[in-house]
Formats: sequence, C-alpha cells, structure tokens
Amino acid sequence: MTHNTLYLFSPESQLDFNYQPLIMTQNLTLIPELGLVCITASPEVRFRALTRKRLLQLTIPEQEKTLRTLYTENLKRLNQAVEFCVRENIHLYRLSSALFPFADEPMGMTILLELAQQLELIGKQANSLGIRLVLHPDQFVVLSSDRPEVIENSIKILKTHAQILDLLGLPRSPWSLMNIHGGKSDRSQRLIQVIQDLPDEIRLRLTLENDEYAYSSEDILEVCHAAKIPMVFDAHHHVIHEHLDSYDHPSVALMLAEAQKTWAIPEWQLVHISNGDKSFSDSKHSDYIQLMPDSYKTVPWIEVEAKQKELAIAQLRKNWLDLIHQ
Repeated sequence: MTHNTLYLFSPESQLDFNYQPLIMTQNLTLIPELGLVCITASPEVRFRALTRKRLLQLTIPEQEKTLRTLYTENLKRLNQAVEFCVRENIHLYRLSSALFPFADEPMGMTILLELAQQLELIGKQANSLGIRLVLHPDQFVVLSSDRPEVIENSIKILKTHAQILDLLGLPRSPWSLMNIHGGKSDRSQRLIQVIQDLPDEIRLRLTLENDEYAYSSEDILEVCHAAKIPMVFDAHHHVIHEHLDSYDHPSVALMLAEAQKTWAIPEWQLVHISNGDKSFSDSKHSDYIQLMPDSYKTVPWIEVEAKQKELAIAQLRKNWLDLIHQ
C-alpha cells in the first residue's frame, strides 16, 4: 500500500505551543492511519518501570540516581519507539503514561527538567517525521469524583503529562491529545465544570472517551459539547454498553459522525478499535482485530488496541486497509 498523506510542519513550530500541524493529502482519498499503543509485541519497544515500594526502600541520593538513570534510559527507548514507527510506516503513537514514573513529585520533575533538551530533540524528530504523539493517562485520573482530593490528584497527574508534552515541544491542541474517561457515572455537570476550570496546557489537549459502563457515547458526546472538547469514539465500548451484536449497527456510524462534529479540525478525529477476547462483547482485548466497523473506513486516525500490537496493525493493513482502498 502506498502511503498518501503528507505532514508539513513549520520550522519554528517547536517554540509555539499553539501551532497547528498542517495535513495535506496527495489526493482526495483518505487512508486511515493505524496507531501503535505504547509498546510492541516484540521486545523492540519496551520501557523500564519502577514501583513506589522499590523507590521508598532507597535513600534520597539513591532515589535521585535511580530516577535519573531510569528517565535517561526511557528517553533512549522513546527515541527507539519513534524510529520503530518510522520503519513500520506508523504515523500515530500513543506514549506510555508510565514513561517517567514519579515525575509528578518534585524530585522527579526536577530530574525531568534536566533532560529538557533531549525531550525537545525527540519531539522535533517525531514532528519532522510526521508521527503524531498522543497520551492516555491511567485510570487514577477521575475528574468527576465525589472526593475533592481525587480531583486534585487527577489534575496534578494531568499537569505532569501536559508538562511532558510541552517539553517535547508538542502543541497545546487535540493534535497532541490527552484522552481520559468520564469516571464516576451521573456526574456530568461536575465533570464539565472541572474541565472548564482546567489550565490551558491540559484543557486544550483534553479529549473524552465513551466507556463500557459509566458513560455511553451519547453521555460523553453531551459532555464534550458542553465542555467544548473533542470526543474519542470507541466502537467496542459502544457495542458493549448498548448490548449490540455488530459493529455495523446504525448507531455506530451515527455516533462516529456525531463525535466528528466535536473536532474543530475533522481531519484530526481519532478513534479506538478493539475486539473482545473470548466473545464479541468481552471487554478484554483480543490478540488481533478480526472485525472492523464499516464506518471506520473514512476515519483519519485509529488507535489499534490489540495485544499483538504491531503484528495486529500489520494484519489489519493486509486484511482490511489494503482491501478497502484498492
């Protein structure tokens, strides 16, 4: 398959968090970009980790040394991830939310700021190669919680992720999105208010995704319109929540189209796809993607949530992408 999308970035864009990457196509046929999520099935893209228990067993000087070593190593591995995406013609990559553990603590952020130049270089490389970098913070981010301390900690985590994206030189826009779920059900008004009060470095990048249980596609769509942020549509979450037996149920195409309206730049719309592991409605991800919504044929950006990662992308290109764009 011949890739038909050109990505043009202005040289000064790294210094302007409000810059907008320009997307141009060689023809009017839009080929969906299939995105890699965090790591590879092969050992090529993996990151070092560190538990809080292990960190607290160390003295303060040992903690600093350990974090500096880990951050430096994970920066090298992030650069390798970008290089891997280039080799595999992958133009969408979801950063791991655990790339720099404890960066939300003063010691971690101090060390991370020491590595600002290396982060900027990696961000420049990704941009120059046309690789879109996005992020999905972990499940501890709940902006609709009944507990103020949970919301406060969630914002703290998001601020750290936003600062990492800033250090990478990525725009404060949904191009470099931070995607989260709605959290506590039936808390839409609280969620909207919290989002509206977020600092720009978070709010301008924030997107919301429908989930299987708490927030339906319609629920999240309403929140996104009220909060004026984009919606990331997940077809598998939708069919589970609505108890459907097909990705081609009319409501899938309808909600996909409605979600697109929340994107100020429709060409930036991003969606997720996964298949159930043991059954169609299983929330656990399968190794590969065997079923795709027919409506996804015209979606510009698709994150592939499958356990076999790059192998699932390769299979999907062969069995789906090449066939629909012959």
